[in-house]
Amino acid sequence: MLRHKAYQFRLYPNKEQEILIAKTIGCSRFVFNHFLDLWNRSYTETGKGLSYHACSAMLPQMKIAEATCWLKEVDSIALQSSLKNLADAFSRFFKKQNNKPQFKSKMNPVQSYITKNVNNNIELKGKSIQLPKLGLVKFAKSQEPKGRILNATIRKYASGKYFVSILCEEEIYELSKTNTAIGIDLGITDFAILSDGRKIDNNRFTAKMEKKLKREQRKLSRRAFVAKQNGVKLSDAKNYQKQKRKTAKLHEKVTNQRADFLNKLSTEIIKNHDVICIEDLNIKGMLRNKKLGKSISDVSWSSFVTKLVYKADWYGRKIIKVDRWFPSSQICSECGVQDGKKPLNIRQWICSTCGTEHDRDINASRNILNEGLKTLIQVWG
Repeated sequence: MLRHKAYQFRLYPNKEQEILIAKTIGCSRFVFNHFLDLWNRSYTETGKGLSYHACSAMLPQMKIAEATCWLKEVDSIALQSSLKNLADAFSRFFKKQNNKPQFKSKMNPVQSYITKNVNNNIELKGKSIQLPKLGLVKFAKSQEPKGRILNATIRKYASGKYFVSILCEEEIYELSKTNTAIGIDLGITDFAILSDGRKIDNNRFTAKMEKKLKREQRKLSRRAFVAKQNGVKLSDAKNYQKQKRKTAKLHEKVTNQRADFLNKLSTEIIKNHDVICIEDLNIKGMLRNKKLGKSISDVSWSSFVTKLVYKADWYGRKIIKVDRWFPSSQICSECGVQDGKKPLNIRQWICSTCGTEHDRDINASRNILNEGLKTLIQVWG
């Protein structure tokens, strides 16, 4: 079946290409913010917003106008894509799928723009990739993209590194059946507890790097204070910018470690099981917990579930989400009896009915599996 799959590569642009990337990012941000302002004013004055086609028709006039003629210097498709993103954001907002679009800031740690493949203007050629306006840019080819290239997203990170994400339309085949199912209980002490008895360690990537991160962030704050005392803009303060890149590299390392762990674990689970049962957690609500919010954010449950869902869709697996109010840790997975409420500090317990000794988390994952399979039978028959 044809699916969309993204490949990310590190870019190594030369000085001229770096300048053009910065200009394109700036122009894309300007177009987004300019038309967002027009959209908001139109809605305030008339009760109706604008449309993508109405905004798109204004772009050629902006390129002619003396005040904004510099828009001609960059990739025109990137500007159109910025408009398309704005229109899509409003469409999702009116469907109550996300919040109202906000103005883009140049202070965001990740700056990017999207360009589309038109007449093969995005193409991989040996150790370089051809991109609109930029020409051939050196890149680290870590894997071979398959299928038709649809678009490319060029990103610049706060660490000073450049990346390109290529979206391809390719044939992805379903994996062969394993005739196995598994239940997963997500945790903080252990990242995931599986119904087969395995416990996946929570690597605590942020916590391990926390001491170093705090030290480097304090240095960054001191250098910002010194620059302010000397009346120097932060953008011109070389020591501040150098420290800012150093701090950003640490954050980037944590992000990459976590993403690598989640990708490997989700792929392993998808390859080895036809049915994956997991709790339908209210992660946004749980992040508001003052005591556990930081730990929950570090384990990235939401990202893990997202990866499981799209990989299951690709490879013909089923994800069954069990109701968040299901008392998975309170029921005996052997006899199904709920023997009173057990507080969180009780990690081991013995069922008073059948005498089975339980590990609280493994028992919960087995209950999630049993409940998920019941749901599967009811829905799919």
